[in-house]
Amino acid sequence: MIRRRTATTALLAAPFIAVTAPPGAQARPARQTHQEQHPRPETYVVSTTPGDTPEGIEVTRNGTIYVTSVGTGAVYRGTVRNPRLRVFLPAGSDGRTAATGVHVDRWGRVLIAGAGTSKLYMYDARGRILAIRPASQGAFLNDFAFTEDAVYVTDSAHNQIWRAALTEDGIGQLKPWLTRDKIQPTPYFLNGIVSDGRYLLVGEQGQDVTYRVDLRTKAVRTLEITGANGILSGDGYLLEGRRLYAVYNAGGGKYVTRLAVLDRDWTTAEIRADSMPGATNATPTTIARDGGRLLWVNSQLDAAPGTPPYTVSVVPGLK
Repeated sequence: MIRRRTATTALLAAPFIAVTAPPGAQARPARQTHQEQHPRPETYVVSTTPGDTPEGIEVTRNGTIYVTSVGTGAVYRGTVRNPRLRVFLPAGSDGRTAATGVHVDRWGRVLIAGAGTSKLYMYDARGRILAIRPASQGAFLNDFAFTEDAVYVTDSAHNQIWRAALTEDGIGQLKPWLTRDKIQPTPYFLNGIVSDGRYLLVGEQGQDVTYRVDLRTKAVRTLEITGANGILSGDGYLLEGRRLYAVYNAGGGKYVTRLAVLDRDWTTAEIRADSMPGATNATPTTIARDGGRLLWVNSQLDAAPGTPPYTVSVVPGLK
């Protein structure tokens, strides 16, 4: 989240297999999915407030959308069935003047990365504050990854990873977990982060690499990339099994959401497909799953504060 640099387009062509029916047989009409029977909007309006630049996104299993504003700290909420989102947490509330990452934990609590406020915020589903956890002064808390017992947070200013214990009872204090001097090559802008419980994958946008961090030993290596000029770094990541979606945000009109497939040990990833945004200065930053489609935030960060309305839209060509 919050971005940065060149991308190539590598579309994966799937083989086409023709299936013929026996003579005299009548073709059965294709069964419509629930989503086809009840079509959802292709674009969602997050905000019409000037300067309310959106950044992070979360879509829960019940179809609730959360979108953060890095410009004001407001957090918006809606449903995948309605094209308009509404204010969930007003700008500036609880000292939150900027917001980047947003995720809902397995107990239904909403975690917000406070960007340059150097704080992590936790709310219940009604918007009541449950906890505020400060990092060190000057930290820029950007994105989250969850494991069974903790949350890991990227700090794009100090280029380190923070950790806080996470249980049903609440959240512990934020503590430095992996500092910049323990990461090679030396990071200059840590951003997107995901985990499968064994490893973290962390996007480094200064050098366009993805780090693989062993959660047990803290050993760090870079992910070996095949295809697309060997480039895979993430402003925002989405991990689904061994499929990794990375919002590669290079700035200057060069953006792409990239699908890569990881090997079993998370040492290599093969680029399979790219999707490019259609709108000028859309600047996609983060991505989330909604059933059989993907949604990304059109942040307009390259033209900040941008021009309302600020939107979320369907990622074209990727599922």
